[in-house]
Amino acid sequence: METFTHPVCGILVFASVSLFPVILIPTTPSMWVAGITFGYFYGLLLTLPAVAIGVSLPYFISYLFLNKIQGWLERYPDQAAMLRAAGGGSWFHQFRAVTLIRISPFPFPLYNYCAVATRVKFGPYMAGSLVGMAPEIFVAIYTGILIRALVDASTAEQEGLSILQIVLNILGFVATVVTTVLITKYAKRQLEVMKKEKEALLLQ
Repeated sequence: METFTHPVCGILVFASVSLFPVILIPTTPSMWVAGITFGYFYGLLLTLPAVAIGVSLPYFISYLFLNKIQGWLERYPDQAAMLRAAGGGSWFHQFRAVTLIRISPFPFPLYNYCAVATRVKFGPYMAGSLVGMAPEIFVAIYTGILIRALVDASTAEQEGLSILQIVLNILGFVATVVTTVLITKYAKRQLEVMKKEKEALLLQ
């Protein structure tokens, strides 16, 4: 924030969140910067469109490497079975499956490239990605806000925050993380159920 102006920070955050997924670089630190610099509301307004671009570019690029991606899925049948559970079915089935995959611990930059190979349509892929990644985005931006609050509280030049404000910020962050962990565990269980249902259908 001392090196760049707000507009430049915004451009850097937007560009990194949009483009880093293409080269498999995590975007969480950029979302921290969004929270630190712009706060919750403007941080979300900045990162959500960038996330949409970041998951779209690999989806379309993967058409160029479809055969190689399908070969990779063949070499890892356990992971592939979970991802293929998202393919086929109705729009809502694909949306639900993509949402669960995004919430689960599966690395989302890899799934950006695998979705096409599992025959997931772009509409449910995009909608499910935004919904499924929302908890991670909220936690990342909240982390940035908490970092900013703690820095302000420890800076002699600032009035600082009261002990109550610091405690409330930390409790809010912990509650957000705990909720995200619980949702992730639920998503993992539901993916296992979908995987078994898919395998049962193939055996019939």
